[in-house]
Amino acid sequence: MIKVSSDISKITPYVPGKPISELERELGITDSIKLSSNENPLGPSKKGLKAIREGLKDVGRYPDSGGYALKEALADKWKVGQEQVLLGNGSNEVIELLVRTFVMPGDEVIMAQPTFSLYGLVVQSGHGKAIQIPLKVGRHDLPLMTKALTKKTKLIFICNPNNPTGTIVRKAEVNLFLSKIPKHVLVVFDEAYAEYACDADYPHSIHLLKDGAPLIMLRTFSKIYGLAGMRIGYGVSHPEVITQMNRVRQPFNSNFPAQVAALAALSDESHFTRSRAVNQKGKTYLFRQFASMGISTFPSESNFIYFFLDGKNPNIADQVFNALLLKGVIIRNFGRNALRVTIGLPHENYRFIKALKQVISKLR
Repeated sequence: MIKVSSDISKITPYVPGKPISELERELGITDSIKLSSNENPLGPSKKGLKAIREGLKDVGRYPDSGGYALKEALADKWKVGQEQVLLGNGSNEVIELLVRTFVMPGDEVIMAQPTFSLYGLVVQSGHGKAIQIPLKVGRHDLPLMTKALTKKTKLIFICNPNNPTGTIVRKAEVNLFLSKIPKHVLVVFDEAYAEYACDADYPHSIHLLKDGAPLIMLRTFSKIYGLAGMRIGYGVSHPEVITQMNRVRQPFNSNFPAQVAALAALSDESHFTRSRAVNQKGKTYLFRQFASMGISTFPSESNFIYFFLDGKNPNIADQVFNALLLKGVIIRNFGRNALRVTIGLPHENYRFIKALKQVISKLR
């Protein structure tokens, strides 16, 4: 067998969940709800769907490798130059391009723990060293991350709002943090859920970028825009950063239907506003229900809630997750006593709470 680096052989492959149709067949159910992947329960906008249908007639041709029209719209949205925008096959690919471009074997990349699991996987596969800094009450510990800086540090990932906890770091602490970042380090603000953030103290990194901060802002069309299945995201940074990343970006990395759907979604303000409103209403309902049940949570500025059950039972998360699964309610299990639920439509949120109450009552 061909030998591979120990960095690769030690990676635990991502295990995808079974398709809902197969899961329902195994469990003998027909009406399951999926609240595990932080998708927009409204799906894409009508404008986005129309653009996809119309775009299908051109799938016999390669897409615009540079994504000119979408990059032009994004540059106009953020008031930056087109040379500052890079498209990706989801923001996941932009993360991978960052590591491939800037991280050499032995270089260090600082990130929180827990946070988006892709960071660590990509860094390890790129033969870098992931420096994981524990969260402090569910939030990034920026002072401790600063102390972890060395001459080998190349990137720092800040997932804001953080996945899986839904928490944010705020303007003043981010400004102080950035003032301590040396020139050889690029800070990655992963803002996949930023469109859901309502806190007035949320630090939109685009403003910091324009002030000269050494950072790149990542955004996606998978969440509030409802285009998760199209795989389209982007990064915005200084021209010299994007230029280097374009050296390793594959041609035609974003497909044509995704480009036109994203372009249409950007102009659909009514769908954007409705998506935020549905999420906020569902979040209020779920937080109220969790409080009435005595279940602890982290505050969330995203479209999901991270919650905790009885810590005395080391298997409580597994037991609740599996019991909910049998009731056709799919959420995310983080082991021990921690779980995460995506905020769904009103009837989905109600069904989740009803099932959770039934499950918990049987376990007590």
